[in-house]
Amino acid sequence: MRIAVEDLAVALSGRTVVSGVDLIAEEGEIAGLVGPNGSGKSTVLRTVYRHLAPRAGRVLVGGTDLRALSPVESARRIAALPQERGSDFELTVREVVAMGRTPYKRAFAADDDTDREVVGRALEQVGMAGSHRWRRFSALSGGERQRVLLARALAQAPDVLVLDEPTNHLDVRHQVELLTLLRRQRRTTLLALHDLNAAASVCDRLHVLHDGAVVASGTPREVLTADLLAEVFGVRAAVVRHPLTGDPLIAFDHRATVRGDRDGDGPELTGTPTGPG
Repeated sequence: MRIAVEDLAVALSGRTVVSGVDLIAEEGEIAGLVGPNGSGKSTVLRTVYRHLAPRAGRVLVGGTDLRALSPVESARRIAALPQERGSDFELTVREVVAMGRTPYKRAFAADDDTDREVVGRALEQVGMAGSHRWRRFSALSGGERQRVLLARALAQAPDVLVLDEPTNHLDVRHQVELLTLLRRQRRTTLLALHDLNAAASVCDRLHVLHDGAVVASGTPREVLTADLLAEVFGVRAAVVRHPLTGDPLIAFDHRATVRGDRDGDGPELTGTPTGPG
C-alpha cells in the first residue's frame, strides 16, 4: 500500500519543527529518512503513526487521509516501532507479541488459531521463538527487546511498517538479519536510520531531512553524494561501489570535518585531510 506525506507541518510547544515536508513510499518499497540529529525524522514518523497531530498537511495511506480512519482501522494499516520503547512489561515475550493482534480482536477475547499462527510466525522471523517466547520481556537485553517489539509490529499484519532507528541496540549480525528481513517482507516501509551505509543497502528510496525540511529525495545512488554529505552532515567522505553488493558505500574521513557554507563559496574543510584531494 502506498503512503504519502504531503506538505506536512508539525509544531511542538508552539515552535514549528517540521514544515513543507513531502515524501512517499510506493507499495512494497522501503523508504528511508536520513539526516542529522534534530532534523525532524522522528517527528515525521510520529505523525505517520498518529502519535502527533500535524499543524498542516496530511498523511495518505492507500489514497485515504489518515485522519479519516478510526484508531482500529489505522492500527490495521500501520504498525510502528518507535524509539520510545517500554522496558517494564511484566509479560512474557509471547504475550508482548500477541498485543499486536489487538486491532483484530474484541475486548478480552482469547487468542484463536489465527492469532497463534501469526504470533508464532512473527517470533520465528525475529529469532525469538522456542524457549525465548516464555522469557520475561523485562529480563531481556536491549537488542532482544528490539526484536520482540518488531515481532509485535509484524503480528499486527499491517500494510505499512514505520520504524524509528530499528537497528539501535542490535549487534552486527542482528542488524544484518533485521535489514534482510525487511527486504524479504516487501512491505511498504518508512524508517529512520542514522547509519547511512545501512540506509544505502536496504532502502529503495531516501528522503534527506535538514532543519525540518526535505532537502533531497531519490535513490541512494542519486542522493548520497560527497557534496550532500558535506553540506547536510558536515563530513568529508567519498562514495564508492560496495565490493560485495554494488550498493553505494560511504567512506568517511575521520580526520576532517566540514564547516557550513557561510560566505557562499561552499563548505570549508577543517581538521587534517588525508590522502589525495
